[in-house]
Amino acid sequence: MQHTRHAQSASCRNTDMNTDYASPIEQLIDAVIHYRSTAANVSPLLQSMAEEVLSYNCSEKRVALLGGGTGLSTIVGGNSQLAQWPENPNTGLKQTFPLLDVIVCTTDDGRSTGKLLKQLPMIGIGDIRKLCLSMIVPGRLQEIYRLGMSERRDLVHLIHAVFNHRFSGETPAAPALADPLLTAPAQLRSACPEPLQKLLRELGCFLANAGAMPSIAPHGHCLGNLLLTASIFMAAGACCQRPPSITAIRRGIDRIARAIGAPPGSLHPATAAPGQLVFRYANGVEVHGQSKTSTARRGFPIERVSIEFYNKPSINTQAIRALRAADLIILAPGSLYTSSIPVLLVPAIADAIRENRHALKILAANFWVEQGETDITHADKRRGFRVSELLEAYERTVPGGRTGLFHCVLSANLDHIPGTILRNYAFEGKRPLYLDRARVEDLGVMPVESGISSVEHMQASGFIHHDPQKFSLAVRTLLYAHSQSPVGPPKTAPPPLPHAYRPPKQPAVQRGRNLLCDYWSSVNAALDSCVFEPESLRKTLLDLVWKNRDIRVEHAACIKRALVVSGRDWARSTAWDNVLGYYDPQDDCCKFHSQLMDDPDLLNSTMLIVLGEAVLGRYIEERSWSAPDNDCCWGSRCFEIKLLEPSRRSCLLSPQDLHDYLLLARMVSHPRQAGRYRITLNNDDGFIPPGLLFGLMYAWYLDNACAPVMENEMAVLHLPESSLIPHQVQEYRRKKALVDFFRTKVFKNSP
Repeated sequence: MQHTRHAQSASCRNTDMNTDYASPIEQLIDAVIHYRSTAANVSPLLQSMAEEVLSYNCSEKRVALLGGGTGLSTIVGGNSQLAQWPENPNTGLKQTFPLLDVIVCTTDDGRSTGKLLKQLPMIGIGDIRKLCLSMIVPGRLQEIYRLGMSERRDLVHLIHAVFNHRFSGETPAAPALADPLLTAPAQLRSACPEPLQKLLRELGCFLANAGAMPSIAPHGHCLGNLLLTASIFMAAGACCQRPPSITAIRRGIDRIARAIGAPPGSLHPATAAPGQLVFRYANGVEVHGQSKTSTARRGFPIERVSIEFYNKPSINTQAIRALRAADLIILAPGSLYTSSIPVLLVPAIADAIRENRHALKILAANFWVEQGETDITHADKRRGFRVSELLEAYERTVPGGRTGLFHCVLSANLDHIPGTILRNYAFEGKRPLYLDRARVEDLGVMPVESGISSVEHMQASGFIHHDPQKFSLAVRTLLYAHSQSPVGPPKTAPPPLPHAYRPPKQPAVQRGRNLLCDYWSSVNAALDSCVFEPESLRKTLLDLVWKNRDIRVEHAACIKRALVVSGRDWARSTAWDNVLGYYDPQDDCCKFHSQLMDDPDLLNSTMLIVLGEAVLGRYIEERSWSAPDNDCCWGSRCFEIKLLEPSRRSCLLSPQDLHDYLLLARMVSHPRQAGRYRITLNNDDGFIPPGLLFGLMYAWYLDNACAPVMENEMAVLHLPESSLIPHQVQEYRRKKALVDFFRTKVFKNSP
């Protein structure tokens, strides 16, 4: 691409635009953006080229866009969640490329979408709702409803208000759902055409009257999500016992899209199969759920991500057809492991991209290193990702690697951003995603950097976002250059990556345990017979289980009774720990100090520890301290336990798994007496008893912030094994085995 006739001549110095640093193609992109946005004079040569790019006909170019999150909807047609969006909805890729197909990640599980997943067998639809709005073409509204310009403007404002309305906790259910127009400002309601009023009320009544659907309390929900859900399940014949087919989902989306002025048939969920993301970290911990990554501070990079589907994911043939026919394929800016990579893990999607040999393929990079995803690299845990490491993540995670997925990577040039704004971002722990050009080129991908952030939005709010118009112009310029000199595969194969970065041999798709709504109802049923004193403990536990869905239903069922104990009656010894909760095997009760009721975060942490202790359960018949048998062990002592017979235990571990765990907890089995274990300690040695260790490990595995004491215990895992002395190697391997034990035996995740 950089060898086109025009790009070659653009290598001259352009002082007007301060592009001494830029490659020829970057100078051309900046010239196009600058010329289109200000019509200012630039060098005659660049002005001539900019005019040629802007006259390039894109109306018949087929574009396939993939991803999820706010970045995807922003570049399509602006961030439709912003209050000012209705003032300028004609922007972004939809304006430049009318033949636009968008393929959306469906594994979102946060906020309103998460609430819906608890009740219904469905995909995550939050990103689909955002795109339905961003894809609105006001001219279509004008044609459909025969509106004037001012009427059209008011209708866009009304649709924006209704679909973005989020119910508060005090919202009464029936009026707001039965007539969604009540959520819009009164002065806008008259702008709603009769056919749209009828549709909104039909969908609202379907939700409010429940019928075949579970009753949905509106508080915390986004109304647009509820309306989309109603449309999809109505298209599925109001059957809420199984996930809607891809046909029903498409019909439901298209019904909404057609009514609000978005092009029907252009928005494709990646698959109809409900699924959730599974993250494996470099220390061996594996956890479920997209929403956890934003709060997790594991201290280790994500090693890989996969998708656990309820059943075999269906292939969206329309999406595959769009990818194969596309002249331009873009992977939108978004969260690497929760939006961008997951859409490529759905069967057939990455292969369809590779099979398309004529399209230009662009990876759009994020502006910032993202906490919980790209803030720690495999190469250096002290810093965040560089752009080349995004490419390595695709190589490491997507079956087949990154070969054939990208020709170039488009990054934002933040040189013009004021230092005060960058400083404010730094205070929040956000750092720019650095474009390491040489390394990206070595990997066989063309680096392109340009000013594609929104200056206006930055000046108004102090935040930096993609400018949909500038992004569209940058893409248009790249496609124009590609038309002059098509980009092909690199002439020489890029050097092989280290073994740790090679593509996975196994597919990144797993068969799930059950639907999330079934999981949620099973957990509730398992706790029905449990006694909570006070009852608020039940809600705390349920919230924890949903946030940490690696907790199995049978784990929750281990809690028979949960009780808050006053400080006056608290009799728990603090000789071994200061944890204000414990599982008492004597009365099979989980007990919590009343002090925890004033500290919700500490209560959550303690509850996970206690749940872990309850999973281990009652397994000890007697425990004792004694002097060692050998005189040479003077100054030491022994802690010894005798196990209950297996038939008398209330322990979820099998006898063999319990034996293996006790050895990992540094206990030694008696050579002649089955069921006896001991550990010998110096008198001043610290020791975590097996029951407490199990609870702490259980909480740490699920969320290391819930058991910070274990961070110190597991710190050796941060070091490479090759750098350790023999004693440390033993500890390293024992703790690695302990993590593997919890992953495979306790939570029953993949080996």
